[in-house]
Amino acid sequence: MTTWILAVTMLATSAAEEKPMLKFERQKIGEATYEAAAVFDVNNDGVLDIVSGEYWFEGPDFKKAHKICSIRKVEDYYDDFSNFPMDVNGDGYMDIVTGGWWGETLSWRENPKGQPVEWVTHDIAKIGNIERCCFWDIDGCGVPEILPNSGRVQRIFKLVRDANGKGTGAFKEYVIAASDGHAGHGVGYGDINGDGRGDIILPTGWLECPPNPLEDPWTFHPEFNLGSASVPVLVHDVNEDGLPDIIVGAAHDYGLWWYEQGKDAQGNRTWTKRDIDPKRSQYHDMQLVDIDNDGKLELVTGKRYRAHQEHDPGSLDPLGLYYFKINKGEFTRYTIDYGPAADHAGAGIYFWVQDIDNSGWKSVVAPGKQGLYLFRNKGKI
Repeated sequence: MTTWILAVTMLATSAAEEKPMLKFERQKIGEATYEAAAVFDVNNDGVLDIVSGEYWFEGPDFKKAHKICSIRKVEDYYDDFSNFPMDVNGDGYMDIVTGGWWGETLSWRENPKGQPVEWVTHDIAKIGNIERCCFWDIDGCGVPEILPNSGRVQRIFKLVRDANGKGTGAFKEYVIAASDGHAGHGVGYGDINGDGRGDIILPTGWLECPPNPLEDPWTFHPEFNLGSASVPVLVHDVNEDGLPDIIVGAAHDYGLWWYEQGKDAQGNRTWTKRDIDPKRSQYHDMQLVDIDNDGKLELVTGKRYRAHQEHDPGSLDPLGLYYFKINKGEFTRYTIDYGPAADHAGAGIYFWVQDIDNSGWKSVVAPGKQGLYLFRNKGKI
């Protein structure tokens, strides 16, 4: 049985703000307010395209839009909370895996082989409200599994592949943790205990991955309380002491923190909460990416605009899109974009980072209720 200690929050200041080191060229791709986006070659012409909600935008200039399908709209939300490229049916064209809050259904949209016709949406399973889907290779097969942040049952959906390794259009569902009150808003993945297997992080603790993750039971360790956490929660050795730490944002409030993993005198695991940026709100999505090509990972994140319309603290604050140098826990913030929603961007609920123009520098695609933006990374100033 694991003994644990949640240490008190240590006093800290907000991350220092530094002048830009990189130049980003901002391009508004679309006015529609979908909150998820992805980058992949939709029509197999060798050029990357942008997918967001009901449309895909043809690269390399992304000015020509093609209709994918019609998506249910509730108030100012579209029921499309992730856009992940996966060749589900094995035909050589990338499809889209998605899910939404109101439809309560995990689904995939079938790419019509790049043709100018609407895509067919196939249901995978009705599982309840989906805050967002995450995609991690949990069993080491080389293809990511789907882990929806949905309700209080932890499910994994695995693509069924044929003898040649191609998708068959079907998924197999695995329930790894039943309703127990531990799940909620926020989920992450990473090796917490250093055994070489990826664990699942929940708002109130973590599920330890067994040797056979899709067959054996997972063990829950109730070691912290992250509140209404970001999706995803990130696992990263922030201070480079050999112990994996946790990076988490307040998805519906102010704050961005890291939890330092440590050991007490008896060797028990401890967690100490430390501030990164307590003065900005709605850090809902985040990624670890080497965005400045220095060989080290940076934290890329930003504000989700009007995540709960005007009901969240700071909902109508200026938008921001940032990357943070981690510096062994001495975080430094660099601004990619900041300002009012009329002409600036946040991170949405599912943003994308990729070298979109083969320049050697990773760019950021930022969807959200402010519209769809591309920030082309032009390299160092």
